[in-house]
This record gives sequence, C-alpha cells and structure tokens, in this order.
Amino acid sequence: MPLPLPTESELAILRVLWDRGPSSVRQVQQALDSPVGYTGILKLLQLMAAKGLVRRDESERAHLYKAAEPRARTEARLVRRLTDRAFGGSTASLVMRALSDKRASPEELRRIRELLDRPDGKGK
Repeated sequence: MPLPLPTESELAILRVLWDRGPSSVRQVQQALDSPVGYTGILKLLQLMAAKGLVRRDESERAHLYKAAEPRARTEARLVRRLTDRAFGGSTASLVMRALSDKRASPEELRRIRELLDRPDGKGK
C-alpha cells in the first residue's frame, strides 16, 4: 500500500530529517524553530511513524527518527498529485505556471535546459 502524502507540518519535519539525517525529537524541534513544543513534535512524529512516513530507532535512550523514503520519491509523489489534481495531468501546464509565477534563477534555468536537452528527458 503506498504511503500517504505528508501534510504541511509533516513535510516540514521530513525536510529536517532529510537534511540532518536521523534525529531525536529535541533535534527536530530545535531545527524547526517553531512555537510547537516538544510534546507537539513528539505527537506528530508518532503519527508519522504510524502512517509509515518515518521510522523510529528505539535502540538508544533518545529515540531517533528518520524519513521512510528519500526526498526525491516524496517530492515526485507530491508533484504527480498536484499535476493530476490542479493541471489535469499536464506537466507542461504545471511548468508554465511555475515559471510564470516566480522568476527562476539563472542556475535553475540552466538546469531546466539540461533536463530538456536530455534524450530520455530524465534528470541525473
């Protein structure tokens, strides 16, 4: 059964785990710099573990949490969902909207051109 898509709060926690690697509740809370307290972050991580979004290592006194899947896989699932729901499955419409709403940096444009120039159309 596929993993559920993360909520905004869950995605913020996943970003911390992807960037920092396995982390304790306290480390996640400090990295988020959020008004949500320790128990709030703990509850979110427990819910995320129950959903399968994170894995918990209980071998140490302070349990460590890590993302259950790589960032790229989660991002791909989120983009597919957005493309299907908001753009009727049209990748071109998604890209055109994204590029018309926010100016891409020269580096981002270079990377987009590289991707478009690849024969298979896939990134590195």
